[in-house]
Amino acid sequence: MKILVTGATGFLGTALCARLAAAGHDLTAFGTAQCDLTRQGSLSQFNGTTYDQIYHLAGMVSHKGEDAHRMYAVHVDGTRIVCEAAVRAGVRRIVMASTSGTVACSRREDDVADEETPTPIDLISRWGYYASKLYQEEAARRACGDKVELVTLNPSLLLGPGDDRLSSTRPILQFIAREIALMPAGGLNVVDARDVAALMPVAMARGTAGARYLVGAVNWTFAEFFGRLERLTKIGAPKIKLTGDLPFRAAQVQAGLFKKLGRKVAVDPESVEMAQYFWYLDAGKAARELGFVPRDPADTLRETVDYIREHMLGKTAFKAAAGA
Repeated sequence: MKILVTGATGFLGTALCARLAAAGHDLTAFGTAQCDLTRQGSLSQFNGTTYDQIYHLAGMVSHKGEDAHRMYAVHVDGTRIVCEAAVRAGVRRIVMASTSGTVACSRREDDVADEETPTPIDLISRWGYYASKLYQEEAARRACGDKVELVTLNPSLLLGPGDDRLSSTRPILQFIAREIALMPAGGLNVVDARDVAALMPVAMARGTAGARYLVGAVNWTFAEFFGRLERLTKIGAPKIKLTGDLPFRAAQVQAGLFKKLGRKVAVDPESVEMAQYFWYLDAGKAARELGFVPRDPADTLRETVDYIREHMLGKTAFKAAAGA
């Protein structure tokens, strides 16, 4: 089949392209350097090629407020351009990667989101990344209409080896570097990027048109997450836990002081704020309809640490940081 992948050079895109290429498909892979999706006509109507399928993964990950405009352009305008071009070219089906954060975010630990959970717009509108991804989903639905079948996968925090840009795995590097001073009060869901990549062709083949699928492996409090990292790395997890707005306000003050000194904080205030919430989800729909069975998240976490040790720190640096 002739397949187009946008965002092919990203963490998830790299894993997906390897799988599609191994299956023998005629693959066209666009990275952001090759194709600026925010420019009308940038796809050149697919350069005259008729594609059977499109995987739309192109995106930008940032928790900084000043990047909100750029993320809107990439996620919303870029997605609309891709989908409109697909309609004109007669593409039959698109699988798009969004994020579980468009629905799975709560102040309460006992809230576990599924596909029917109302969007917590009062929360995610605070953060440009999640707001732009929510608008992306709406833009894709409108642009595809009844002309192109759209299936959306909403994975949680992607872990595993291969994240050379640290788009998802940066918190683990920050933990190893002892840059996380406080224990966040919230919780997160994680999933192996390779499992999501494996699920995407399944979603292309038999996902329900117009449907959204939350994809995650496990819900962990940050205390459990960092506790596991402590056991893997032999680096002590932060012990002090503060709740409410205090961590965010303290991070804002620190960021302001660092800015005056010409320095950057290790962990931005927006990330500190988000870690006070619970990003829990139920991936039951993906399991029932697509047969999704994630690998053991403990294995994923171990392989993520190993990859960062080898590729981001080097063995010597890691051993020094771990006190080995």
